[in-house]
Amino acid sequence: MRVQSLTLAVAGAALLAPSMAAAAEPRVPAAPTALREGDVRATDLLTRVRDCTRISHGRFRSDHGKRASVAVCGTRHAVFWKADLDIDCDGQPGPRCNRRTDPLFSAATAYRQSDGRALSAERLPYVVVPAGGPVWNPADDGVRGGSVAAVVYRGRVQYAVVGDIGPRGLIGEASYATAKALGIDPNPRHGGAPSGVTYIVFKNSQARPIESHAAAVAAGRRLARRFVQGE
Repeated sequence: MRVQSLTLAVAGAALLAPSMAAAAEPRVPAAPTALREGDVRATDLLTRVRDCTRISHGRFRSDHGKRASVAVCGTRHAVFWKADLDIDCDGQPGPRCNRRTDPLFSAATAYRQSDGRALSAERLPYVVVPAGGPVWNPADDGVRGGSVAAVVYRGRVQYAVVGDIGPRGLIGEASYATAKALGIDPNPRHGGAPSGVTYIVFKNSQARPIESHAAAVAAGRRLARRFVQGE
């Protein structure tokens, strides 16, 4: 179950956007077995993260009330974890992400566009990382706002950026746009994937500007090729 991101707690009621009429959710097609956004196959990325060298000091919960079972693993060039995917609809309000469609909606994101506005969960594929704490501090491993990620699910590879921060004890969340691109139901009330999602974040990477998906894809392709080659 998705919980309020940290940005909602600090933003306050003044940042909440006006209610919008909820648009009907489009039907999400079943994901094919080999679709990919770049030239690196999902199977190659999954082979590279088959073994885990744990870098987290303990494990995260994928949802409140569940056993802490998700470890953050690391290699020389990336960190990764395997979890569920809860839908983050925060940021700029739109027809799919707003206070009516999402009871936990926040008009703020931890990281902002180059023009100072919040990111758009509807338009921008991004992933959520937990706030730094005793289990794991993302910044210690070169994971910050705008870091480039590859998200893998059922044969699909979707490049994204680190765009928001969630609670310390939970992991496994990505934006509406990320879910939709992966063939996952993006509805913030009942969508998401219960398991089987692999998040790979490349250390010390950066998409500039953060809101440019094209920049994330260009960097992601290059970093993913290096990653699967073991460089």
